[in-house]
Parts: sequence; structure tokens; C-alpha cells
Amino acid sequence: MSDLTRLSAAALADALAKGEVSSVDATRAHLDRIAAVDGDVHAFLHVSDHALDVAADIDRRRAAGEELGPLAGVPLAIKDVLVTTDMPSTSGSRILEGYMSPFDATVVARSRAAGLVPLGKTNMDEFAMGSSTEHSAYGPTHNPWDLERVPGGSGGGSAAAVAAFEAPLALGSDTGGSIRQPAHLTGTVGVKPTYGGVSRYGAIALASSLDQVGPVTRSVLDAGLLHDVIGGHDHRDSTSLTDVWPSFAEAARSGARGDVLKGLRVGVVRELPDSGFQAGVSESFRASLALLEANGAEIVEISAPHFEYGVAAYYLILPAEASSNLAKFDSVRFGMRVTPHANSTVEDVMAATREAGFGDEVKRRIILGTYALSAGYYDAYYGSAQKVRTLIQRDFDAAFGTVDVIATPSAPTTAFRLGERVDDPLQMYLNDVTTIPANLAGVPGISIPSGLAEEDGLPVGIQFLAPVREDARLYRVGAALEALLEDAWGGPLLDRAPALTTRGGVS
Repeated sequence: MSDLTRLSAAALADALAKGEVSSVDATRAHLDRIAAVDGDVHAFLHVSDHALDVAADIDRRRAAGEELGPLAGVPLAIKDVLVTTDMPSTSGSRILEGYMSPFDATVVARSRAAGLVPLGKTNMDEFAMGSSTEHSAYGPTHNPWDLERVPGGSGGGSAAAVAAFEAPLALGSDTGGSIRQPAHLTGTVGVKPTYGGVSRYGAIALASSLDQVGPVTRSVLDAGLLHDVIGGHDHRDSTSLTDVWPSFAEAARSGARGDVLKGLRVGVVRELPDSGFQAGVSESFRASLALLEANGAEIVEISAPHFEYGVAAYYLILPAEASSNLAKFDSVRFGMRVTPHANSTVEDVMAATREAGFGDEVKRRIILGTYALSAGYYDAYYGSAQKVRTLIQRDFDAAFGTVDVIATPSAPTTAFRLGERVDDPLQMYLNDVTTIPANLAGVPGISIPSGLAEEDGLPVGIQFLAPVREDARLYRVGAALEALLEDAWGGPLLDRAPALTTRGGVS
């Protein structure tokens, strides 16, 4: 493996800026890595034909003395939920197979403008519906720690690409944990920004009141650097906040070198059932809390009585919004078209196209959402779920009146085996029990690696949640704990991954 693929985005950017390495060399190293291992990992659905040309242009501009952004020349993977003009955008679905967008998503356009080099589009659960990336129409992604296990979802492709050193940075989307849960399962860092803090324009919609785009990386600093590029107001997104945001990279740097943990009040949710978590997950979480406390933080038990209803509320709100958002895939304007017979009506074509183009999980959620919105059931289901959502938001408001951040495990278990839960939707849905409340309330969250579970040697993450608009606080706290953990480990968690060289992993 090339040393260039092992560098963090921050270290690679520094080497590029100093002229120690070219963007072409860095990009070629990552393309070679993809060619070598992605047949096993399947993190990518499409690899760019233009990456080396983009990299060469960055090198030319740098040589000419042009002032470039901090990440100029660094390669980037893009979740296939984000539309791009030069690569297909399928959202992991057959119904959009081969679709070429006439415009870039705002976060993609901002990444290009900042000089990042798009490597390709990453695999995902179809229309972001899933927690394992097994619901992709193009086959599952495999966890680089153990190829027989899932990388999480829906953004398993982005997390696996970063964990397998195929890309130093990736873009993901998080509707109920689709950035943070894969980060937990792959030993990477994932951030769900404050709702409205990053533009959703050009993100193929699943549930518009829940969706948020964010970074997937190998370090908190790298996440902050990418967040600085993609964040900020976008007039094309009606939910975009007009706030002037601080530098999240600087927040991460200050957290890593400062005393931000002294006096920090960390909330632990009393109602979060310890019995529902794998032993190794709970042990790693408690060890992280002890480390925080040993470095000056105060651990405070808080009550969030309505969190336990989050999964139930989410799986009414999300399918309802999805049934509306996916109505546009009608075979008329774009995407797949199936004509069942010579005299087919528009209705015949639409039905045949959706039958062939949508997978089982998408159909399941469309049916559930349509039912929840139907006459006679709206108030009983969708309306009631929205009331629960308000109660969860109030739980957060009350908690943040007494604590600075809330800490939870990022997911209940380590990576499960491929096929183990794909036929059990309820068990799959429960993977997001700790991440869903943040999406319902719109608060920011970050997952960072917290260790390896003793029983299976697989990665575990800890999640921090902060009040709306306090994303910088997460970067400071996350970077502080990351520095303490890596000091104890002697380096990043991914450097301790035996599966990358043994146990059937990729080398």
C-alpha cells in the first residue's frame, strides 16, 4: 500500500501545499488502491474517469502561484445520493441506473471549487433506506475489518472507502444515523451537522425534514476541514440556515491541544437501556466516560424519557416523507422505464417500472408511509409521531440546560455478519436507536472511534450530541477525546486493524 493512502487528509494537504507531493501522485495512489482492493470491499459504484485530469489541473494552478484552498488536491469519495454532472447518480437504485444529472449537488460544487479531486461515487442502501448497505441494488459493501461483515448503512460505501484507505475523505448523508452508525462499525469519524447547516440541494431526498449531508473521515480534524468546505448558507435550499459558522477545523485543533474537557458537563441518558447493548460496546463506552472524567469532565446523569419512542416515531415520519419524495420516480421524466405490453397506459408503465426498479425495502417503506398518511390514519400515526418528535426536542432542550454535550454509544453492536439481519427489518431498524433522536431534533452529532470490543475485536464508536448550532463544540470535545485515546493506543484505531492484513481482510 502506498504511504500516500495512509496519510490523513490534513497531512496530505500539508504535503501538497509544501510541494512534497503532487495531486496527481496522491490521486493515482488512491486509484491504484481502489483497483487493488475494491473488488473485495465494493465501496464504489463508479470510479471517475477524470480524476487524474482534475488533479493535474490543481498541480498546474499551484505551480502558477494561484492561491488554493486548504484541501486543494486531496481526493474525495462521494456518496451516490449526491448528484454529479460527470458521473452517474443512482442513489443505489435500479430505477436510476445510469442517470446523469444536469447539475452538481451544492456540496459537490463547493468541493470542486475548493480543489478537492472526486474519485468516484460510493455504494449505499437504496435511496438511503437501510443500516447495512445490503439493500443496494448493486450488491452489498463489505467491512474492511472483516469482509464477512457489514459496514453499516445507509452510507456504508463512504465509510468503507475511508476505512480501507481508498479515500482520505468522503461525503455522506445522515437521515437517522447513516453517517454515524457506519463510522461506529468501521472505526472512522462521522459527523451529522445541525439541520440546515449544510445544503441538501442536489441530495436525492429520502425524508426532507431529517436528511443532512456531512463528512466521513479518519480523524476529527479531517472532518472539520471538509465541513468548512461544504457548510454555509445556500439560497437554493429553503431549509438552509443563514448563520456565519466558525471554522470547524480550528475548533478541532483547539480541542486537540487545549483543556476543553476541564469542567465539561457530559450527559448520560438514564433511560438508555444498557441491557440492549453488546457487552463490548458498553464496556468501551464506560471506559471513554472514565477517561473523560479523569481529564476533568463531569459525568451527569440526565433524563430523556421520550428517547425510547424515537425509533417508532422515526419509522412513521420517514416512510411518510419518503412516499411523497419517491413519487417523482414515475418512468415519465427520467430514470428507468418498463413497458409491459404494446398497449400499455401510463399507469401500466408506472406500475411495471416501480415493480422492477424499486427494491423490497423501498417498497416496504413506501407502503408503510402511504398508509400512515392515508385518510383516517393520518392523526393516529403520522400526527402522533410528530407529537413525539416535539417531546424528544423538549427532552434535548431540558438536557442542554444542565449539560454541555450528551454522550451515547454510536450503535448497540459491532458489525454484524452479512445476511444476518437483512430479513428482519425490526432488528435492522434498531441499529439506529441512539442516532435517530438527533435527526428528529435537528441537533448535531459526531461519532469517533472509542476502541475495539473485547469479544470480537471489531471497532466501537462513541457519539456526542450538542445543541443546535453548536457543531464547533462537538469538534472540540471529539478532538480532545480522540487525542487521549490515540495517545493510549499509540496511534489511530485503524492502525490497529488486524483484518486489513489478516482475518480475511484486505491488505
